[in-house]
Amino acid sequence: MSARTTAGIATMLGSAASNQIGAAVGAHAFPFIGPAGVVAVRQVVAAAVLLPLSRPDVRRFTWSQWWPTLLLAVVFAIMNLSLYTAIDRIGLGLAVTLEFLGPLAVALAGSRTRVDLLGAAIACGGVYVLVLPGPSSDYLGVGLGLLAAACWAAYIVLNRVAGARLPGLQAPAVATSISALLYLPVLLTINSNGVVYAMTAGLLSSAVPYAADLIVLRYVPPRLFGVFMSVHPVFAALAGVVFLGQILQWHHWAGIAQVVAANVLAVGSSHRQMHIGQDNCPGSDSERVDGVTSIRHGGD
Repeated sequence: MSARTTAGIATMLGSAASNQIGAAVGAHAFPFIGPAGVVAVRQVVAAAVLLPLSRPDVRRFTWSQWWPTLLLAVVFAIMNLSLYTAIDRIGLGLAVTLEFLGPLAVALAGSRTRVDLLGAAIACGGVYVLVLPGPSSDYLGVGLGLLAAACWAAYIVLNRVAGARLPGLQAPAVATSISALLYLPVLLTINSNGVVYAMTAGLLSSAVPYAADLIVLRYVPPRLFGVFMSVHPVFAALAGVVFLGQILQWHHWAGIAQVVAANVLAVGSSHRQMHIGQDNCPGSDSERVDGVTSIRHGGD
């Protein structure tokens, strides 16, 4: 393993840890400003990070560039609120694992290979084991986690469209800024208690991962990046235990392990199909890898 790959792996692990620790820190603000307040502050922090990096000239945007960007803004607003509300109700590890089904679903969508069907079956089984539906289950929290997953899947699809029409991070930067404006009424009503937690969450879960991913994707192959995305549910569960005292039961860990295994299978299958597609028709299947490896920090 080369030194650059080793450094890339270390950076990916650091980015994932920062992301989930930031989410745990943000949860400490819930008693003061609620999930909506945390999301509002996070969106402002994310916009403050992305706008200087991308410097979009919105006056030159055409309608074909505006419509996916506007939809991204709506997706960001819903994804963040649903995820943080789910974290408040069912805990960090469970919420992030459920949200992780979004990119996994995109990776598996339309596949007819046995490996991908096996991955889908493992993921479905993992969700059942994770939740173990019963009278005491928080179905609203689970539903919000799944809503966040659907939004993450929509983000990947929309980001492909917007990314093909706008260079760099212009689309996410403008979408995040619009999403922050949508939360302006919330910002005007929150008090200072908990804002420091929310700002710290924005820095750890937005600024650090954005910068890390921009660096990492220059040094490691997309397949490796996709595999290492699987550590997010695990790190989220550990952050919940360490920083929030959210002790998970055996079936939670078993469900998380199944979802992680399903992602690893999906990434490996995508890599194999990409090479087959390149042999037969260059570039035909490469987007399936992007479904897993697309940068995702609007939500987590």
